[in-house]
Amino acid sequence: MNRRQVLATSVLAMLPGPALAGASEPALSSPIVGTSWYPEQWPMEAWARDLDLMREAGLKVVRIGEFAWSRMEPRDGRFDFDWLDSAIAAAGSRGLQTVLGTPTAAPPIWLTEAHPEVLRVAENGEVQGHGERRQFSVASSTYRRYAVRIASEMGRRYGQNSNVAGWQIDNEIGLETFDAEAKVRWARWLEGLYRTIDSLNDRWTTAYWSQTYQRFDQVPLSLGRDQNPALVLDAHRFFSGLWADYVSDQAAALRVSSAPDQFVTTNSTLWNNHFDQHLVHQTLDHAAWDLYAPSGRPDWAGNALHHATVRGYKQRAFWVMETQPGHVNWGPLNRSVDPGETRLMAWQAVARGADAVLYWQWRSALGGQEQYHGTLVGPDGTPNAVFPEVAQTAREFALASPFLLGSTPHAEIALIYDQDSRWALEQQRHAEDYDPTRVMKAWHRPLYDRNIDVDVIGPEQDLNRYRLVMAPALHLVDADLAGRLSAYVEQGGWLVLGPRSGMKTEDNALWPNGQPGPLATLLGVEVDGFYALDDERPLEGSWSAKARVWAETIRPVASDVEVLARYAVGGWTQGQPAIVQRRVGQGGTVYVGALLDETGQGGLTDRILSSAGLKPGLPWVPAGVEAAMRTGPAGVCWFLLNTSSQAAAIEFPPGARIAVGRLVEGRLGPGDVVVVWQGASQGAQAVRTSSRL
Repeated sequence: MNRRQVLATSVLAMLPGPALAGASEPALSSPIVGTSWYPEQWPMEAWARDLDLMREAGLKVVRIGEFAWSRMEPRDGRFDFDWLDSAIAAAGSRGLQTVLGTPTAAPPIWLTEAHPEVLRVAENGEVQGHGERRQFSVASSTYRRYAVRIASEMGRRYGQNSNVAGWQIDNEIGLETFDAEAKVRWARWLEGLYRTIDSLNDRWTTAYWSQTYQRFDQVPLSLGRDQNPALVLDAHRFFSGLWADYVSDQAAALRVSSAPDQFVTTNSTLWNNHFDQHLVHQTLDHAAWDLYAPSGRPDWAGNALHHATVRGYKQRAFWVMETQPGHVNWGPLNRSVDPGETRLMAWQAVARGADAVLYWQWRSALGGQEQYHGTLVGPDGTPNAVFPEVAQTAREFALASPFLLGSTPHAEIALIYDQDSRWALEQQRHAEDYDPTRVMKAWHRPLYDRNIDVDVIGPEQDLNRYRLVMAPALHLVDADLAGRLSAYVEQGGWLVLGPRSGMKTEDNALWPNGQPGPLATLLGVEVDGFYALDDERPLEGSWSAKARVWAETIRPVASDVEVLARYAVGGWTQGQPAIVQRRVGQGGTVYVGALLDETGQGGLTDRILSSAGLKPGLPWVPAGVEAAMRTGPAGVCWFLLNTSSQAAAIEFPPGARIAVGRLVEGRLGPGDVVVVWQGASQGAQAVRTSSRL
């Protein structure tokens, strides 16, 4: 059993059978538009106008309560939900469902004053104080007790309320803590995992620098870059386990009293690196994330990738729980997105699997830390410039809903995202520009440009549904994973691995037989050397490519390994194989020993697609137009988003028609979107022929 399985087992063992995720579906139609609303910040007489405007805009859901603990429980054990009853009822009377947030991201002062030990402590010893948020220690048993109590009270009060669609646990969780209780838990966690201190010393190679420990309570809790890599990786796993337990505790408390159709989720952030998302989401119904473009210039390809990443946490539809109405307030330069881009961002999210898009926030509080953040209405309640665009999006979502009910994106290609490998690589980049998420985005970009959708999955998930699996940064590989990858290839799959694959064990130790460790038999190669680059090195092959940042020299061991590219110049790398391919069983492998420039990555992608029997997704969509597909009982929907500055001519396949949007003289305008629908029988044929040669 590997580390992730150990952690998952510990989380799931805490919950009774009925508390496990997977049965609940949102009671709302989809897709929908909503907003975060803070009635506790405004007098009750202001609510009616706000809610009437929401209804006028076509909003269907409000998120309430995630920062209102001091209002819900003004004194220890004294609960006041009357105001929340009124807010939920007022929203419901206007056709607005509520997502209730447990308010545990912002503890009230009576709690932290009476129990200062619940405050989070940074690694440098600084105690986080009141007036911020997320200032609590996830390791504190006292804090967890209070968190479960407020969640339980909310569940009892609203678990059967027909106006409550679901629950959000906390808000943007993940910060680590190094307080005394965390260190006690750390020692116990290590003992549970290793059993004996000798086992830990052996697996961590603590003979290095005389690190050898005599007791588990001697082991420091640290994420320091200069600490033992095995210790740091295990510390990340430890914090992941704490957060998974924290979330599952509240989920279980809510589900005791909640109706079966009330979902439970939490909201994450872009490439959140504080915990293993797959582990934390084990006991949740669906995933949600907060989509922001602080620069005001959306990264369309990057957002498409992260939508797929979030979709992969539960391998089902997700929610965008927060996104910006115009601009944010926390970036270095908080530019607003351009007119039309708020709508495009929402439609892109739906195209990639979102069932809801909620704007943060409805109206700014008059005081507090986020006064400059974009809103849908001003502090006086008057609609802001972006309001009509959001209302248009809501109307369009309603038009699309019958076509999209029960639909999901369709992908025959998976990208593997491994959190453990990311942590290991980020501690020891060896080249400062070797950013694992940037590598992931570089591998995804050519697929995005060719309008090929992907699923993003963890290494433990099922591979057999995919024709092609690409793993840009699978740094840690154990024998079990190597065996599953080999079986996938033998049975007809194509596997593409990026540089540094199989270099380390699950203990973050080098494999004794060298890279690629247990993958050597499958790939038929060994890696002789690796080199951090400060230049670009041309490759010799059937397409133009340059190596940058990282280069490995590959030595074929099996006679059937085909060299696809060699380094043309460059000292130790000159003339050596950089990219190799091998056919194995009914499938094949490609090992890429370098990070490539954009042109080279595109050429490599075309070569891989050809080898795997795949082709670009929608040949009738012109360059510069993003296209994605969802399939469901009603048929197939294609989403065409023109993120360019030029109009694009569109010619639909036979039998397709426009469900939402319009073309002008057969052209899709710049910054515009159109949804094209094809019925179930014709759509099924379209799906079968869209990506196979």
